[in-house]
Amino acid sequence: MFFFQIMTETLMIYILAAILPAIFLLRYIYQHDTIEKEPAGLLGSLILCGILAALCSGILEQIGTSILNRMISTANPYYVIFLAFLVVAAVEEGTKMFFLKRRTWKDWNFSHMYDAVVYSAFVSLGFAAFENVKYVFSYGLSVALPRALLAIPGHLGFSVFMGVFYGRAKLCENRGNSFGKRLHLTLGYLCAVFLHGFYDACAMTGTSTANLVFIVFIIIMYVVVYRMIKNASLTDRPIY
Repeated sequence: MFFFQIMTETLMIYILAAILPAIFLLRYIYQHDTIEKEPAGLLGSLILCGILAALCSGILEQIGTSILNRMISTANPYYVIFLAFLVVAAVEEGTKMFFLKRRTWKDWNFSHMYDAVVYSAFVSLGFAAFENVKYVFSYGLSVALPRALLAIPGHLGFSVFMGVFYGRAKLCENRGNSFGKRLHLTLGYLCAVFLHGFYDACAMTGTSTANLVFIVFIIIMYVVVYRMIKNASLTDRPIY
């Protein structure tokens, strides 16, 4: 009995260490939705969409890595850059956007510009929380703190950029601007891929220069994203 109690407590500690950072950021995003709160059922389904995106990404990234390895030698100095941008970032942000659009684009609750930021963030943080659980259980609690400070907020940052453009795309559709819709959906995806790819490329390279660039990039992105969230919340308006 004592053994099972210890195992249960250890399991809970690992799970909490993995998901608490995501919960904190989800709450932060939710609190800034000041005009009309989104229903709990919708938000819960978006977290599940993030988990589905993570599962799909795992399969697609294996396929993408296999294809990349046939095209470029792993010894190639640019291999890490191709892997970061064309496989990891392109796949993960693509699956997030796929499930985000599939779940929310025609939902009647999607009525304000800031809703798009909320939806994108909930999908992305569901993805990040699931991914974090895998990392913590694979590598131990030692990875929990650095991932709480870097990886999970990083996913939030990518999602805010995607969400802002996602809202603009919906606004364009409601105004009959099909070109603007496609343009903003594309820009939202490409911005998220660029930020994600740059983040991963710096982290994967691991040189002192790459680490310095990574730190500067993280600081700048966090400041910009914080201001974007504040501005999107303060200037929130109906989508029509």
